[in-house]
Amino acid sequence: MDSGWRYRVASVAGVVVLTAVAVALVNNATIQSMATTIPILSRLPTDPPEGPEFTIELIVTTAVVVSVFLPLYKPRPRRILDAVALAQKRVLVAALVLATIGYFDYSYKLPRLTVVLVTPLLLVALPAWFVWIRKRPSSNGERTIVVGDDLKVIEEVASEVDGTLLGYLCPTSVMTAIERTEAIADGGTNPSGLERLGGLSRIEDVLVKYDVDTVVLAFEHADRAEFFGALDACYEYGVNAKVHRNHTDSVLTTSSGVGTLVDVEIEPWDIQDYILKRAFDIAFASAGLVALSPVIIGIVVAIKLEDGGSILYRQDRTAVFGETFSIYKFRSMIENAEDETGAKISDEDAGGIDPRVTSVGRVLRQTHLDEIPQLWSILRGDMSVVGPRPERPELDSDIQTGVVDWQKRWFVKPGLTGPAQVNHVTGKEPSEKLRYDLEYVRDQSFSYDMKLVSRQIWSVIIDIIVAYKNP
Repeated sequence: MDSGWRYRVASVAGVVVLTAVAVALVNNATIQSMATTIPILSRLPTDPPEGPEFTIELIVTTAVVVSVFLPLYKPRPRRILDAVALAQKRVLVAALVLATIGYFDYSYKLPRLTVVLVTPLLLVALPAWFVWIRKRPSSNGERTIVVGDDLKVIEEVASEVDGTLLGYLCPTSVMTAIERTEAIADGGTNPSGLERLGGLSRIEDVLVKYDVDTVVLAFEHADRAEFFGALDACYEYGVNAKVHRNHTDSVLTTSSGVGTLVDVEIEPWDIQDYILKRAFDIAFASAGLVALSPVIIGIVVAIKLEDGGSILYRQDRTAVFGETFSIYKFRSMIENAEDETGAKISDEDAGGIDPRVTSVGRVLRQTHLDEIPQLWSILRGDMSVVGPRPERPELDSDIQTGVVDWQKRWFVKPGLTGPAQVNHVTGKEPSEKLRYDLEYVRDQSFSYDMKLVSRQIWSVIIDIIVAYKNP
C-alpha cells in the first residue's frame, strides 16, 4: 500500500474514474435495452441522457460517490475482507443518496435506471480497487506492534497482546543504555526476544510497511511529544491503539474493561458528525468574516489610534493530540505585555482588573470582539466553532499536573466556544472547565452545537448592550 498523499490521490482518482466509467456504460442504449428485459427492471424507462443532461448526471453521481467514500481515503492498513466490506457499505450509502436525489424532479432528473445499474457495477469495481492499492498482509490475525520508551513495560504489555506481535519501537538512547548495562546481543531485542523495528521516528513507516492493525503504547509517562505523537500517527493512519491501564487518565477509552490493556477511542465521533461539523465551521466562519468586515475595519482603526502598536496578537495554543497551532486575536493589551510576567491567566478571568489591558482592549474583551480573527483559524481547520477552548501550552502543562483527565480534551478539535464558555467557566476553574469539556465530547451532536452557538451569540449580544450602556 502506498502511503500518505500518494495513497489519497490514488484512492480518490480511482473512485472518480471508475464511477465515471460505470455511468458512461449504463447510459449506453444497448445496455439499457438489455437490462430492461429483466422483469423487475422492465417498467423503468430507457432514455439515455445526452449533452448537458448526461454531463450533469455524470457530475452528480461522481460527486456523491467521491464524498461518501471519504473515510476510505485515509491510508489505513486493512485486511482484504475489511477493505471489501467497507467499500461495499459505502457504495450502498451512495446508492441511497442518489436514489433520494433522483426522487426530486429538478431540471435534469437523475434516472432511476442509472442508479439501479451503476450500483452493482460499483459494488464490484470499487472494493476491487481498494483491495488492489493496499498491501496484502503476510500472515493471519491482528497485526500488532508495541511502541514505548520503557523496556519493562514493553515486555509486560507484549505478554498481553492477542494476535500477531510483529515487534516494538523504542528510542535508540534507551537501547544504548541497556546495551551498556546488560550487553544485549546487537541491540536488536529486549529480554523477551521481541524484535526491535527501529526508533520512535519510524512509526509511520512501520505502520505502512508491516500493515499494522493495532499499536500498543508502553511509555513510562504520557508525555506530550512521544506518547501523544504516537497516538497522532495512529489517528492519521487509521490504526487502533491500546494503552496500559495506568494511562487511562490521559486518554479517552472505549470501555472500562478489566485487562491490562485498554482500547483508546482515537475518533470519538462518527464520520458523518465530523463532515457535518466541518461544513458548518466553514459556513459560519465565512459568513462571520464577511458580515463583520465593517466591524473589523473599525477595530483596526481604534487600535492604531490608541497607541499605534500592532493590530494582531499571536499565541500558540494546544491542538489535537497535544500539538500546537497559532491563533490570532486583536491586541487588547499593551505591547509586549508578557515580557516580564510570562504566560499567565488574565486577572479578568477571575473577575478582577488586569492593568495590562488597554482601553480599547477592555471593550474588545467585554464584547468578545477580540476573538474575531479566530474565524480564520476555523476556516483553516485548526479550530472548530464549538469545542474545548484551547489553552496555551505553558498553561496546559501547569494545569494537567493538578487536574486528572485534563489531556482527554486533546482528542477533539478545540473550539471558539463550548459548554464551559457559555456557562462562564474560565481557566481559573480547570476542574469545572474539564467537566464541561468532557461532557461535550460524550454528547456532541449537530443540534447540541447549534444550541451552544445560539447561547454564545445571545451572550455576546448582551455583553455588547452592557458595554454600550456602561462605557
